[in-house]
Amino acid sequence: MTFLGDEGRDALVWLRMVRNHKFTLIGPQTSIGNMYLGPLYYYLMLPFYILLGTVGPSIGVALFGGATTFLLWFCGREWFSEKVGLLAAFFYAISPVGVVLSRSSWNPNVMPFFALLAIYGIYQFWQKDKFEWLPTIGVTLSFAIQSHYLGVLLIPVAGIFFLAKLIELLRKKDKKTRSFLLLFTVSCLLFTLLTIIPLIWFDLRHNFINYKAFYKFFSERQTTVNFKIYKAFPNLWPLWQMMITRLLAGKNETFGFWLSIALLLLMAFWFIRYLRGGRMDSSKVNSRGIFLVLVWLGIGLLGMGLYKQHIYDHYFGFLFPAVFLLVSYFSLTYSDRHVLKRYLGWGLVLVITIFSLLENPLRYQPNYQMKKVKEIDKKVIAETQNKPYNFALIAKQNYEAGYEYFLELWGKPPIQIDPQRLNQTLTEQLFVICEDPVCEPTTNSKAGIANFGWSKIEQEWEFPWGVRLFKLVHVKR
Repeated sequence: MTFLGDEGRDALVWLRMVRNHKFTLIGPQTSIGNMYLGPLYYYLMLPFYILLGTVGPSIGVALFGGATTFLLWFCGREWFSEKVGLLAAFFYAISPVGVVLSRSSWNPNVMPFFALLAIYGIYQFWQKDKFEWLPTIGVTLSFAIQSHYLGVLLIPVAGIFFLAKLIELLRKKDKKTRSFLLLFTVSCLLFTLLTIIPLIWFDLRHNFINYKAFYKFFSERQTTVNFKIYKAFPNLWPLWQMMITRLLAGKNETFGFWLSIALLLLMAFWFIRYLRGGRMDSSKVNSRGIFLVLVWLGIGLLGMGLYKQHIYDHYFGFLFPAVFLLVSYFSLTYSDRHVLKRYLGWGLVLVITIFSLLENPLRYQPNYQMKKVKEIDKKVIAETQNKPYNFALIAKQNYEAGYEYFLELWGKPPIQIDPQRLNQTLTEQLFVICEDPVCEPTTNSKAGIANFGWSKIEQEWEFPWGVRLFKLVHVKR
C-alpha cells in the first residue's frame, strides 16, 4: 500500500472522527483550484478504519476493486455475453494501473466502481423500464463525483439517456411517464442532498471558501479548462492513446499506439454496420449495450479534452470500465466465425495479457512506506524527551501529514508554528525529515522551517533507505 501525505491526511480525518468525534463536511482538497470534494469518501471508509485501524481503508479500497471486477463480469454478461464479461473482468484484474489504484486508500480509487454502477442503472431504466434504479443513479453519481470531480462528466451521459427515455414515453403516451418523472426527481434530490448540501453548509460556516475557489477556477480558466467544445477535438487522439497505453498495453508506447489504432478501426467497422442495419449474432451481441458504452466513452474523452493541465492515470477512473468492456467486446465479437478473425481476436487477447503481466506491480518488492514512516516517527518521539517540538518535512513528492498521523495517533503531536502566535507555538526544538538526496534544513525556505528562525543542527540520524532526520535548535543571537 501507498502511505504518503494524502494517505496520512485522510488517516488524520478518520482518527479525529473516532477519537475527537470531529465529523467533517468536506472531503479531500483537489490538486488544482484549492477546491474541496464532498465528504462521502471519508464516511464510506470510516467503518473499515474503525474495524481494522490504519490499514482498514486500504483494505476497503481493495474490496471495491474486487467488486468492480465482479461488476464488469456482471455487466458484460448482461449487455454482451458471458465470455465478454469474463474477459473484461480478467483484463481489469491484471491491468497494472488497475492493480496500483486498488491497493491503497485514496479517494479516486473507488470511482470506477461507482461509475460502472451508475451506467448499469442507466441501462436498467433506458432498456428495461426499471425506473426504481433512478434514485440509485443519483447516489452513485454523487459518490463518483466526490471521488474525483471529473466524475461530473457522467452527468451528461445520464442526461442523454434520461431525455431519450422521456421522449420515448411521451411519444407513446405511456402511463409510466409520471412514475419516471417522480423517481427522477427523487434521484435529483438525493444527488443534491449528498453532493451539494454538505459543501454549502461548510461554506456558510467558513466564509464561502469553496464557492470562491469554484468561482475563481471557472472565471480564470485560461490555464485550467476550456469551454469551447471544438478545442477538445485535437486532444481526443492523444487522450485515447494515453488511456489505452496505460490501461491495456502495460505502458508500452509502441504496442499502445497500434492497439489504439486497431480499436478505432474496429469501432468504425461496427458503427458502419450499425448504420447500415447489418445484423450480427443476437446471442452474442447487444448493440444497445455497446452504444451505451461508446456514448459514455465519447462524452468522457470529449470532456477531458477541454482540460488543459497534465492528465494522470486516475483521471480516467470514471472511464476504466468502459475501456475494458470495449476491448473485450471487440476482441471476441470479431473472432467467432472466420478462422483468420478468430486468430486475430485471440491473438489480441494474448498480447494484451502478456504486456499487462510484464508490467504487473506485484512483480516488484513492496516499498513498506507505512512501516518506514512508523520507524521514523518512533525515533522523533524518542528524541523529543517528552518536550514540545515543531516538525517539518523536506520532500519534492510528499508532505507532512503521513508522518503527523502516527505522531498524533501515539499522543505526541507536533506543535504547528503560527507566525501570529509565536510565543505560544514556537518551541525549543525542530525536527526535520529530509527525503531528498540533498537538503540544507537550516537554510530551507519552507514556512515550517523559516518560521523557526535562526537555527543550527544539533543532531542528525540517517535511516537505511536514505531518509535523514535532523534535530534543529535555536542559535542564540
